[in-house]
Amino acid sequence: MLKEERFKHILNRLSTDNKVLLHELSKELNVSTDTIRRDLKELDDQGLLKAVRGGAVPHSPVPHNFKDRIGYNSESKQIIAQKALPLLQDGQVVIFDGGTSTLAVASILPEDLRITVVTNSFPIVTMLAEHKNVEVLFAGGRLFKRSFVTTGHETMRFFKNIRADLCLLGICSIHSSLGTTTPDYEESEVKKVIINNSQEIIALSSIEKLETVEPYYICPTEDISTIITNQPKEAKLKPYIEAGIQIV
Repeated sequence: MLKEERFKHILNRLSTDNKVLLHELSKELNVSTDTIRRDLKELDDQGLLKAVRGGAVPHSPVPHNFKDRIGYNSESKQIIAQKALPLLQDGQVVIFDGGTSTLAVASILPEDLRITVVTNSFPIVTMLAEHKNVEVLFAGGRLFKRSFVTTGHETMRFFKNIRADLCLLGICSIHSSLGTTTPDYEESEVKKVIINNSQEIIALSSIEKLETVEPYYICPTEDISTIITNQPKEAKLKPYIEAGIQIV
């Protein structure tokens, strides 16, 4: 079988099963595991999947640039945002992680809601500038222009001084065994600090982000208490439910 034919088979299996395993592909394609390992590395280098120990999983299909994400899957974001509102109560300190899903929540906060929003997202700060009852604390630092969030030492030092009741965590990729990940290293470091300083982590994730992986690790899946998604009955959620995570 030609290498291009193997690539097509691997990508088709990945699309169907959300993962591929070295030993299974070796049997199916009648080639050595070393050949499959090289194939997966080449497909990883092309950005078509993420090679992991024993096989590969998909990358998140979501665009990386904030401007491209604004209009992406907007209906799902509005569903998720509406579901998140009941979790917000007067008097809470809530970290709004940078991202378009958290921005969707910020855009529909009730006028009478009295909370403190802590964020490193410039668009969220702008969105809440006119909200009369929401106190806004903005984390300074270097502006990461691709995502419109601040990053770096100053940002992390700011969040280390916060003890939040909730964190609304925007998800790029989440995998039941490999945890939450992101395509940018500096963002991953900021998110780690945010998670460590929040009493409860609420992940905002449309269904296509589940069982995908990006290069930079944030936290184990078990750190998340709740996943708010647009398709709560989807079979993909079974391992998260089994791990004790609430699905909304």
